[in-house]
Amino acid sequence: MGRVIGLMSGTSLDGIDVALIETDGETVTATRGHNGHLDPLGPTGYRAYAEEERALLRRALADARAANRHTDRPSCLAEAEELITRRHAEAVEEFLAANGLVPSDIDAVGFHGQTAVHKPGQGLTLQIGDGQALARRLGIPVVGQLRLADVRAGGEGAPLVPVFHRALAQAAGFTGGLGILNIGGVANVTLISAAGELLAFDTGPGNALLNDWMKERTGAEYDEDGATAARGRPDPAFLRWLLDHPYFARRPPKSLDRDWFSHKLAGFLSTEDGAATLTAFTVEAVARALAFASEPPRRWIVAGGGAKNAEMLRGLARCLSAEITVADAIGWSSSHLEAQAFAYLAARARRGLPLTFPGTTGVGAPLTGGETYLP
Repeated sequence: MGRVIGLMSGTSLDGIDVALIETDGETVTATRGHNGHLDPLGPTGYRAYAEEERALLRRALADARAANRHTDRPSCLAEAEELITRRHAEAVEEFLAANGLVPSDIDAVGFHGQTAVHKPGQGLTLQIGDGQALARRLGIPVVGQLRLADVRAGGEGAPLVPVFHRALAQAAGFTGGLGILNIGGVANVTLISAAGELLAFDTGPGNALLNDWMKERTGAEYDEDGATAARGRPDPAFLRWLLDHPYFARRPPKSLDRDWFSHKLAGFLSTEDGAATLTAFTVEAVARALAFASEPPRRWIVAGGGAKNAEMLRGLARCLSAEITVADAIGWSSSHLEAQAFAYLAARARRGLPLTFPGTTGVGAPLTGGETYLP
């Protein structure tokens, strides 16, 4: 077992999640936090972006549309990459100090970076963040570029977390069909059969459209607890039109870029009805994922920002007709599951173990990946 830190900056652009787990890249084990209490996996941390930092990242995502290779840094991408690297370094340093740790206590850091472009059909995935600079500053080996090998091999490059989801399910002793749903900027699902077989894909939009809508209409970063959506009503005709997108009929594995869908088309709706419609869009897209399941899950575990949205959870309970459990209720971290996953993936990459599989990204055979940067 080794101590590995995972880092995640998602498409919602809210901040950086930090998580420490103990793992050999196959199993996971509990660790003790700085308070001496036993944590389900390990201590976690968070560093929010300032509004001017989010504004730079939003500009960078727009500028990234001009990129043709994962090494391209058009317009303000180089500035954004320096910011991402620096803020991730600070987040790790603050985390180590808060938990009474020093760099020599950590075996590796799993560094996802910030996705700027993800177009696997064009052989392109671009995550900004300088892994080598981060390793030098921290004095810890860093594993980054975790999607690149899969995309080069013809895979979707996403989602990457299913193998970690399976390790968690095994550690929890779950049997039977299980669905693990992460609702970040984009929503992705891992379907685990009773035999342990994996099927995973992006179901559709997660929080990104709703967050953008709330920011534009109210200045808020998100719809807290789904309160705005709860006051509105979904527009049936517009919702049907959104769900008519060809993506939902494609067989998985499949993945999405954050900007495949736009909230701008809902501009004719009131703030409340727009929030209700975009929330329903996320929920209905998840429900459509069941069409590809060999066995409908008897239980769903929900993580990510969407796990904090009561209106979204109510919609899922209606549409999925199954037991819905928020990850935190079973000792998993709704907020830090992806950061923990990138720690786990870094450990697997260091051992040359597969990160992606035919049933998760469509790659031809189980494939390892990641690039290791030494201090």
